[in-house]
Amino acid sequence: MPIPWRQNLTMARYLAGQKLARREKFPLIVELEPLFTCNLACPGCGKIQYPTEVLRKRLSVEDAVGAIEECGAPMVSIAGGEPLLHPQIVEIVEALVARRKFVYLCTNALLLERRIDRFRPSPYFSWTVHLDGLRDRHDAAVDRPGTFDRAVAAIRLAKEKGFRVTTNSTFFTTDSPASVIEVLDFLNNELRVDAMMLSPAYAYEKAPDQEHFLGVTETRELFAKVFADGRRKGWRLNHTPLFLDFLEGKVDYSCTAWGIPSYSVFGWQRPCYLMGDGYAATYRELVETTDWDRYGRGKDPRCANCMAHCGYEPTAVLATMGSLRQTLRAAVGAH
Repeated sequence: MPIPWRQNLTMARYLAGQKLARREKFPLIVELEPLFTCNLACPGCGKIQYPTEVLRKRLSVEDAVGAIEECGAPMVSIAGGEPLLHPQIVEIVEALVARRKFVYLCTNALLLERRIDRFRPSPYFSWTVHLDGLRDRHDAAVDRPGTFDRAVAAIRLAKEKGFRVTTNSTFFTTDSPASVIEVLDFLNNELRVDAMMLSPAYAYEKAPDQEHFLGVTETRELFAKVFADGRRKGWRLNHTPLFLDFLEGKVDYSCTAWGIPSYSVFGWQRPCYLMGDGYAATYRELVETTDWDRYGRGKDPRCANCMAHCGYEPTAVLATMGSLRQTLRAAVGAH
């Protein structure tokens, strides 16, 4: 099972508590961005396009932990930027793990081998290494030769030291069904990572490359071919079966961006980490003062080609929990 039983049980209890409280909007996982500085300049990402005074900012341990405690989310994805560049990243991770939050630390792995001994394995902690293809494809995606080999070496080391390791792969129009299958087979069967996340590339407005993002039709066609013949059942994918159904066009959902909110040096971002329509000081303010009905495909033109997990995975999770059949399907890993 790609999602650990402890995490599944915690999430089930959390969702049951939200239902009992009749709470309509709540976070499932927070995208925590403690800094925007990075040691790569990926053409599909625009974080380092911020001005120097913003790139110098860092969330304090107190602010990072306080945001998670305030919203109550059971899971945290620490991204950026490159989180391992944050001078207090170990303290942030340890504070969240001590509070039994499930922490995924997203990294390009360039610094992982050098800094891994500062971290301790825990059932509440996972490395998430970005790998957007095999050697040539990944190195082109991050615009630096040798990055793939360093990431693979870091993954092997982390596994040897007893850490849980997941991966995150973003796919563009330059990817084919064969190339996607190839990288997922490599991660699943050769590297044997614990779980894999995948995402169609969204046209992040600050990204230097605006030509290779997938549209809705292209995304559905790509993943329908990738998942054909029941192939996805053999992969340890860190997604609900219904979200995978969504990617290949078997079902459609509305966006629930409040389910995976983003918190950074600016505060809580409206409406999601891909679009910047202002910021709120607290999660409660974000939920209560954002006009959520404005967003989603058919409403805001910027959302027209979005199938990103930050908006649609929460919808799939809620749909799963609302159906006994889908709950059982997710529990047994029936992708």
